[in-house]
Amino acid sequence: MSSRQTVVIATPLEAEHVAALREVAPDRLEVLHEPDLLPPTRYVADHKGAPFTRDAAQEAAWRALLARADILWDFPPAELLDAMPRLRWIQATSTGVGPLAARLRLAERGITVTTARGVHAGPLAEWVFMALLQHVRGLDHLRREQAARRWVRYCGEDLAGRTLLLLGAGDLARGCARIGKAMDMRVVALARHPERERAHAALFDRVAPVSDLLALLPEADAAVVTVPHTPETEGLFGAAAFAAMRPGAAFVNIGRGAVVDHDALRDALRSGHLGFAALDVTEPEPLPPEDPLWGMPNLLISPHSASTVSRENARIAAIFRGNLLSWLDGRPDAMRNILPPGQLY
Repeated sequence: MSSRQTVVIATPLEAEHVAALREVAPDRLEVLHEPDLLPPTRYVADHKGAPFTRDAAQEAAWRALLARADILWDFPPAELLDAMPRLRWIQATSTGVGPLAARLRLAERGITVTTARGVHAGPLAEWVFMALLQHVRGLDHLRREQAARRWVRYCGEDLAGRTLLLLGAGDLARGCARIGKAMDMRVVALARHPERERAHAALFDRVAPVSDLLALLPEADAAVVTVPHTPETEGLFGAAAFAAMRPGAAFVNIGRGAVVDHDALRDALRSGHLGFAALDVTEPEPLPPEDPLWGMPNLLISPHSASTVSRENARIAAIFRGNLLSWLDGRPDAMRNILPPGQLY
């Protein structure tokens, strides 16, 4: 490893975070950031940016910039990887990047990937409970009553003592369980390896195998999908799962849209068997305007934005800064969130 490493910012990043990266080790690290070569942002922490086309001169400058990279903030265009002979490490801005890393054959290329694990659990859990509280405490009803200037007392529901069933027992499930326990809920998680040691295991009242999904759904007042899309999870929450749910129960998906059979979801919402659903992810994305889900009154839709908050990049950049010091000191084992080759998340 040479004494001076070059970091290229490959997706939009706020200037203050770039400045903080440049302060990590200026004698050993060069941080290259060319905002004019990156797409314009649509909101804070927009890692993709608005549609953007570089002219010929910009494209040449962009390729030359990427060719200098030893380290990247976020993924490069797949077609340019062969023109990046120095690249050895990518700091991702999301967690479930294993499928992308596999498609790009990054392990075979000798490229390390570190993820943003831990950054999104809090915001996503807040969104889950925003949705659940909106449902059980009757926010829509209150809005209608307020608009009508009507003062009529009513009886609502609460979450305390209810059962929260989490499909998954990882980082996102940890975030949901922490809030669920604070609200005196019973929290059950489903995992591929329920026997595995977990630092946050005390947050779960029980960790059961995924094979128990249909058996446990009748106990759940709310079911939350937190797992990524893998061959094992594709379509896992289907018609049988919705039928097994307690009538009137709530369903939330913050994992990936492909985990859920959307035809079965539509049927469950139409029939009223499913009392309420909230989706931050769908299949496909964006959800087509003609999809009937848009018009369902017992459904809340978010455009895959529940994890995006104004401090997201600050938190990812903090992980990156710590990882940079470990990398520069020749201590890759001390880096946070290394994606093991072949692992999907």
